[in-house]
Amino acid sequence: MSDVISRQQLLELVDAWIAQDKRAIGPVAVGEDLHLFMSMSDSGQLAMEGYIRPQNSIKEFFFPRHEKIYRYHFKGHNIELEDVEPPATEQLIIGARPCDAAALPILDHVFNWDFKDEFYNQRRNATTVITLACATFDDNCFCTSVGLSPAAEQGSDALLLSIGDDGYEVRCLTDKGKALFEDKTQSSEKTGEVIDGPEKKFDPEPIGDFVRNNFENPVWQEIALRCLGCGVCTYSCPTCHCFDIVDEGTASGGARVKNWDSCQFAMFTQHASGHNPRANQIHRQRQRLLHKFGIYPEKFGAILCTGCGNCMRNCPVELGVLNSVEILREAATRNTGEGK
Repeated sequence: MSDVISRQQLLELVDAWIAQDKRAIGPVAVGEDLHLFMSMSDSGQLAMEGYIRPQNSIKEFFFPRHEKIYRYHFKGHNIELEDVEPPATEQLIIGARPCDAAALPILDHVFNWDFKDEFYNQRRNATTVITLACATFDDNCFCTSVGLSPAAEQGSDALLLSIGDDGYEVRCLTDKGKALFEDKTQSSEKTGEVIDGPEKKFDPEPIGDFVRNNFENPVWQEIALRCLGCGVCTYSCPTCHCFDIVDEGTASGGARVKNWDSCQFAMFTQHASGHNPRANQIHRQRQRLLHKFGIYPEKFGAILCTGCGNCMRNCPVELGVLNSVEILREAATRNTGEGK
């Protein structure tokens, strides 16, 4: 037996959440071929099918693009500081893809390993994440290559699987998921369908070995020739988390803020002296892939990628992790053939 919920009951649950002045977030159609995770004013905006995945990531609801850390005011020759309290609003994210939710345990490491970021942690604790198992995929998807699947449970509080007749099987995975669906489901003999997902396209372990041991390999130039340095890959990636901290204000005061940044931007590693250790896109593309398959796994034991495919799907020149890895694999084969 399984627990199921009808689509109508699910929409009513979302509307009840919104009526309690809580924030409801889900995939919303904002154009003919464009879906984005957005805050919803009612459940009628929720789009649960008809696309592969939204073009953005749910990370922005835990780690905003622009966030005030504290405010400051000039009072004569003195500066007064004002704390900004971490957000307390409860959030419900519904209809997230498993590859999005799986990024959350990865980001947990980043925001807690040497300093506990209470802004991130408060949002994380106040959010219930309901994922929808993928019913289809495209050529850009590669979740199975990084240890996940279309019904992966990592980072999710409850998982929905379509039962094909306008309803879903509900698998509650945490206490938050159980609290949300308590007394909202019915018992049924139906179970949701779980697809196999995309064929596994590469093994991440030898990729990690290659990027760590081929720092000066000419393959990096081959990859970087296509890159425009626009940063869309990092901004739409569920796991990329680079940020800058700057003061923004006027003569009367302002705020110290945390803004998204990208390792693909030319000034990301620019020193005050003018020196830039990653002076061109070759170095920056190398850093991106080295971080995902080398540096992060060594530090935290996880790959900094969930195989969502957004980097390639959203890139204006169709360059992403997947086809970059394919180029690296070819280079590794050439190295082996040459006895290197």
